[in-house]
Amino acid sequence: MSAPSALPTSVDATLDLLTRQGYLAERALATVTYLSLRMGRPLFLEGEAGVGKTEIAKALSAALGRSLIRLQCYEGLDVASAVYEWNSAAQMIAIRLAEAAGDTDREQLSHDIFAEQYLIKRPLLRALEPDTAGPPVLLIDELDRADEAFEAYLLEILSDFQVTIPEFGTVRAVQPPIVILTSNRTREIHDALKRRCLYHWVDYPSAERELAIVQSRVPGISAKLSEQVVRFVQTLRDQDLFKVPGVAETIDWATALTQLDARTLTPQVVGDTLGALLKYQDDIARMQGDTLQKTIKTAVSDPA
Repeated sequence: MSAPSALPTSVDATLDLLTRQGYLAERALATVTYLSLRMGRPLFLEGEAGVGKTEIAKALSAALGRSLIRLQCYEGLDVASAVYEWNSAAQMIAIRLAEAAGDTDREQLSHDIFAEQYLIKRPLLRALEPDTAGPPVLLIDELDRADEAFEAYLLEILSDFQVTIPEFGTVRAVQPPIVILTSNRTREIHDALKRRCLYHWVDYPSAERELAIVQSRVPGISAKLSEQVVRFVQTLRDQDLFKVPGVAETIDWATALTQLDARTLTPQVVGDTLGALLKYQDDIARMQGDTLQKTIKTAVSDPA
């Protein structure tokens, strides 16, 4: 991790900071990111999978020299996995040792076994701890995958940046972490949580921006091939597919093509590598025959 850096002092500085990490953000996203940093408010990013929501947290962590603490959400996520749990095995050993030593002060023992040394800190609790490099970047990824009950639990953390542990007390952040929440919108997030955040919808990039991203993230790719890749992907996004490719898939496919020393898109090379771009068999099946030929023709023809 690089040395800690000061927060950017303008939208342009935020754009530059992200660009230096290879994250080519549109100005609207840079603006809301700057405001989130300056106002100390969580940033809630929604958008389709693969459009770069998670990457902005990684870019901020690297650019600012801050630790990245990631909580990957999933169905059934609970406090024990996300916030804290007690080390019951160590507590039981402490009880047995106290009994063997003849320590019968139950009140004192109860106090001792709920000391910090027996506390297993999960991502949300660790994000509240002080850090010499500055408050960490806390990424709460794919919140829409978690249950609504866990979403409600987050309200205390995002409102006051504190966690209440009944046996231990309340842990408060001296300085709030930089919080990025993401959602692929498989379900709606409750308004109560959204009100605590600044919001931005991360859309698919324009062809010009996606071309710049590919050329930045795929070393050695030729200008001709990168342009064809982007035109092909942009055309795919107009197709009736179950899941259109995001920027992450564009980068993966461009990388795969360079590994194969492809110089231009052909039916053979595209057909052999569609699995790097499309992740559902039904979508791959749709992109066969005339549909594939027409899409390739659009991609390889020189734009007017």
